[in-house]
Amino acid sequence: MSASINYHRGGEGPPLVLLHGVGLSWQIWAPVIALLEADFDVIACDSPGFGASAPLPRGVAPTIPAYADAFEWFLAELGLERPHVAGNSMGGAIALELARSGAAGSATAFSPAGFWNRAELRYAQLSLLSIARLPGALRPLWAALMRTRAARAALLRQYFGDPLRIPAEELQRTLAGVWSAPAMVPAVEAFSQYSFGAARALRSTTVTIAWGRGDRLLPYRTQSRRARAQLPWATHVTLGAGHVPFHDDPPACAEVIRACVRRAREPARA
Repeated sequence: MSASINYHRGGEGPPLVLLHGVGLSWQIWAPVIALLEADFDVIACDSPGFGASAPLPRGVAPTIPAYADAFEWFLAELGLERPHVAGNSMGGAIALELARSGAAGSATAFSPAGFWNRAELRYAQLSLLSIARLPGALRPLWAALMRTRAARAALLRQYFGDPLRIPAEELQRTLAGVWSAPAMVPAVEAFSQYSFGAARALRSTTVTIAWGRGDRLLPYRTQSRRARAQLPWATHVTLGAGHVPFHDDPPACAEVIRACVRRAREPARA
């Protein structure tokens, strides 16, 4: 199953594929991309139905396994054999699924989806859909509020550790992307069909799970603990960040990825 995937590519070195969370686009990685392109051939992607990527083919539901399948085709089309993959939230779950199938040389997952219980899943869905389904008449007001520090701190703390680190114009573009993405609502609804499992299939791949202790969408206290229990052989990292950590601490995020790649390459060098 192929899909028309928009991507940014730059830098030199081992290929590294970056996957964003639901509702976002490759640009959310920008603060980290600037630190990674000196070491990697970075391919930052828009998932199908988000950013400038076309949706999945008609009749294919935007589930996490379907996205993993689409990206596996995409990697083959680019001639990338088992690149390193990093993802956040929905993108983190996709990265783990690519590792499960053997399509990724390593997987770094920031606050990956799928380690929720039923109540946490529904809470995340309602939180995301409350923005995605905001009435059109209220959207200009929300966009305007992004220019006020108090509103940004109050409305976006659930998603970013410190929303004030992000320029107002970027937050406005992000909201516009959420509202215009054809896959936004169906992808969030399709979360009900996914939970992480069959962890043994990942034992042969180097995996890092990083979670921001300030994550209020997929809460650190419970979901990172489940990730540690299911993947005890993986490397687990705690960040002083929120759910989307790339503006909170770009150097720490870049180093988490570099360290995962280093561990993956050590057996080959040996």
